Formats: sequence, C-alpha cells, structure tokens
Amino acid sequence: MQITKDILYVGVNDHAVDLFEGQYTVPNGMSYNSYVIKDEKIAVMDTVDSHFGHQWLDNLAEAFAGRKPDYLIVQHMEPDHSAQIANFMQVYPEAQIVSSAKAFTMMRQFFGTDFEGRQVVVGEGSTLSLGRHQLTFVTAPMVHWPEVIVTYDSTDKVLFSADGFGKFGALDTEEEWACEARRYYIGIVGKYGAQVQKLLEKAAGLDIAIICPLHGPVLTENLDYYLGLYNTWSSYEAEDDGVLIAYTSIYGNTKAAALSLAEKMRAAGCPHVAVTDLARDDMAEAVEDAFRYSKLVLASPTYNAGIFPFMRTFIDGLVERNYQNRTVAFIENGSWAPQAAKVMAEMLAGCKNITFAKNTVRILSAMDDAAKKALDALCDELCVEYKAQKGEEKNDLSALFKIGYGLYVVTSHDGKKDNGLIVNSVSQLTSNPNRVAVTINKENYSHHVIEKTGKMNLCCLSQDAPFRIFETFGFKSGRTADKFADMEVLRADNGLAFLPRYINSFMSLSVEQYMDLGTHGMFVCSVTEARVISDTETMTYTYYHKNVKPKPKTEGKKGFVCKICGYVYEGDTLPEDFTCPLCKHGASDFAPIE
Repeated sequence: MQITKDILYVGVNDHAVDLFEGQYTVPNGMSYNSYVIKDEKIAVMDTVDSHFGHQWLDNLAEAFAGRKPDYLIVQHMEPDHSAQIANFMQVYPEAQIVSSAKAFTMMRQFFGTDFEGRQVVVGEGSTLSLGRHQLTFVTAPMVHWPEVIVTYDSTDKVLFSADGFGKFGALDTEEEWACEARRYYIGIVGKYGAQVQKLLEKAAGLDIAIICPLHGPVLTENLDYYLGLYNTWSSYEAEDDGVLIAYTSIYGNTKAAALSLAEKMRAAGCPHVAVTDLARDDMAEAVEDAFRYSKLVLASPTYNAGIFPFMRTFIDGLVERNYQNRTVAFIENGSWAPQAAKVMAEMLAGCKNITFAKNTVRILSAMDDAAKKALDALCDELCVEYKAQKGEEKNDLSALFKIGYGLYVVTSHDGKKDNGLIVNSVSQLTSNPNRVAVTINKENYSHHVIEKTGKMNLCCLSQDAPFRIFETFGFKSGRTADKFADMEVLRADNGLAFLPRYINSFMSLSVEQYMDLGTHGMFVCSVTEARVISDTETMTYTYYHKNVKPKPKTEGKKGFVCKICGYVYEGDTLPEDFTCPLCKHGASDFAPIE
C-alpha cells in the first residue's frame, strides 16, 4: 500500500488471534504494521508478529524491488512488533539496526544477542538522513514500554507513532475508529497518561500530515480529532457527559435496581446512559466506558463480607489505570450486613479527584419503598445539571450566589456564529431588581458583538473545567475562530449558547447600560434567566493558576516561555514572527527563561 511517493505499507493482518496480549478480545483481528521508506537509502520501520515472518519478508522483497535495505528502525520491542528482528538481520546481513539503548538491552533478552557491530543507537533529537528524507527520533518512555521511540519524517511530514494512535482490528475490516482505539488505549496505555501528555507536548511542535501507527489504519485526515481524543484520554477527562452503571447481581435484585436507575436517568435527561453486567460483558469494554463517561455508578451485593468478585476485578482495573476526575455513586445489597458501598469506596480511596455522591442506595435483599426513594434521590443528585439544561427551572436566582472572583465564559452571537470569551470581572450590583455588571476588554471581539446585540450569557466555570476550555475561549479570537466547533451547543431562552459542561450555573443577561472605562467597557445587565447546573465550586482565578494552568517546564532549559499558556521555546533567539503553537499568541507574549 502506497502511503506517500516514497513510503509503503508492508504490514500484515491477523484474523487467527482471539486474545490480544492474552486478555483483550479482538473479534475483528489485529494488524501488525510495518513500513518501508525508499530513498537513497532504505529504512524499514519495525517488524511484525512471530506468526507472519514469511508473509512479511515477501512484502519487503516486493517493496524493495531488487534493492537491499540499509536500516531496520525498531521503535518498540514488544514481540508483536519485534519478533522478526533476528530473521530480518539474517536475511539482510548488511543492514543496521537503529534503536534506543534500552531496546538493544531487550534484544539480548529476547534473541540472545544485541547485534553488536550493527547497532545505531539513537535518543531524543537524534537524526538519520536517508537522502531526501530526514528522520528525527523522539523518546517516548513508558508509552507504554520504557524503550519506546517515535520517528518523525520532516520531508513527508509523517509521524511513525509506535503504539500511539493504534487500535484493535485488522485493516481489512471496517469499523468505527474511536471505539476500538479507546478500548485499546485505556486497556494498554491508560496507566501512563502523564507520559502520553509529554509526548503530545513534543508532537505539538511538529508539522504532522500523516500518522503511521503500529496497529490500525494510517491516519491522513482530521488529525486534530485523533490528537484531541488522545489529549482527553491521557488527561483523564471525561470524553462524554453521561453515566456508566456497572453491576453484579446474584439473584437479580441488584440488577433490577441498576436497570431502574438507568431508566430514571434517561427520563431525567442524562445524555448517555450505559449499563454493563460485569459477569457477562467484556471487562475491557466496561473499563473503557468508565473512563469515557463523567459519572459511574457501582452496584454490587455484599459477598463474603466484601463485594462480588467481578466488581472487585472491575475496580482493580480502574485503579490500576489511574481512574480519576469522576463522580462515583454506589448501590449496595445485603440480607444481613450490607457493606459493599464501604468496600468499594475504600478501593477507590487512592484515586484522584473522585467526587462521591451524597446519596447511597441500600437494598436489604430486594427492592422496597425505602430503596425506591433512595434511587429517586440518587437520580436527582446525578441529574441536577441535566434538568437545568432542559430548562425545568429557569428562575433559580440562587445562581447569583455562584458569582465570586471567579472565571466565566461569556457567550454571544454575531449573527453568523456563536462566540465566547473568558472574563474574570463580574459582580452583582443590585438584588431588586437583579442586576449584574460584566467588564470586557474593548479589543475582544465579544465586546463588539455584545455592544451591538445587547445580550449575553454568563457561564460560571466550575473547578472541574479543564485547561482546554481556557485554550478554546481564552487563546483565540472569535472573529477568526469558531469557538463552538465540534462542541455540543445548548441554548437558553434568549437563543444564545451556554456550555453543557464544566459550569455550575449560567445567567442570561440583557444590557441596560454601558459605561466606557477606557481600555474596557462595563455592561450593566438585568437577569432574564438563571439556572443552577451543579454544586461544584466556582473556578476562581487562584484555583486556575494553582491547579489548572500547566506549569512551564523550564528547569534546565534555555530559551523563552509563553506568558499566556506556558509553552517553552528553546533557543538563544526568539524569531520576531514566532507564534505559540498552543495558544497562537505572538513573540511579544514570551519572556526569557531565567
């Protein structure tokens, strides 16, 4: 398969495998990807699984068209990619191996030799010229083995990403990328989110047109989508607002409670409700869904003074992969000493930023009126924001109590598209009638729009708002960027958008008076609609700087740091026309590293 003029795909499909890595079901098989770069010198990118040696060597011979390879580049030593190294080196005795120092140590462990005399050891920033193609190597330790490197071809703008951006499934089957890529990532790489974030930070400085992973399809279009999902997964954010209800049940009573809660939450407006029977459904997919959704309900009978074995296995799978930043609720069942909720909470105690629901449902053998009321209370607690989003309560003026020295997204509409920006100057002026003042820099496009339209929505950001919200609404201009692109849009009665997530309230404001403050303008507004979305604390300016804004990683570096987002440019001189690849601010917003 031709990828570019000089790059060919020479991998194989495996439909015989039933369990990948001995544990993950792969109903559509697997692909083991390998690539050839043909230039003045020829480089082969990785090998394939042990069962496909002859097929792979035939693919290579056809790709070489009578020539001999100069290099075998080994990015990852897991046997599904490295099993044919010894065979390759025997068939092509003049070729050299290009890899990391740790990989050569592993080669000796796997093959009894590290191919001394034929080694080219590379590390961070090492380069290799094939003629027209210039390769740069980037270390990616613990993504997901310690020896991993990825390779960037600056000529064709191709990133050979090792196991990154891979998925389950052979290439000759068609299926949605995200589902099997998510299950693959969470199961195999999920523990190493911090390391993936470091790799994504390195990738942000590269001009990438094509991603060639070691599993799954070559990615050639809409790369921001794939990079965005990896950023979400590796930062342990919820990909979708919704709930997974994971249950185990012996005689069906705990199952009945789980299914009842699912129906109640669907009726209350929860956008995604997934239910899994941990004894019967695929465990890896259940773990995947727990990471996918923002909320998790665990339902288990008490068993041997603990919890049912499948639930224990499931929670172990979450903790092992650094489960965090979620809301978790419990349903427990027991005929004489129910304590499943206590045990499950203790198992999750070491997970970061877990908000446990105030309501726990206790079933004594079978559902009764008390258990049904507890289910209703839990549903109300988990669905408060969905009811507000649906507009069931449009005059909850306790939303005004959410105002503090916080951070807000102000939304507007210029007649063609939705717009929004981050502000931190909001105050309540009067309570009868309710008036709010919002101050906005005149240079912001939103100031111009609101001055013309006379209306806005004020979204009070909550402490669970991730940095990407600030990147979207704070680092771009609404005149040139569609800030709501690819984002779910909910609308208030005034027709303006409000954020579906990461806010604890919003108010629709109608401008009554404008005050010119020089560089800024103050809009004095009446409140036309107010909804409380959640009880999560308001995001303050201090909290943002301490807990959300990435800390610039300047230790041991020489160069310049972006004062807006913390991106570090290494070098003695910052080009005058340099633009930050993260927040798109210019050189004037950079300061020398001290």
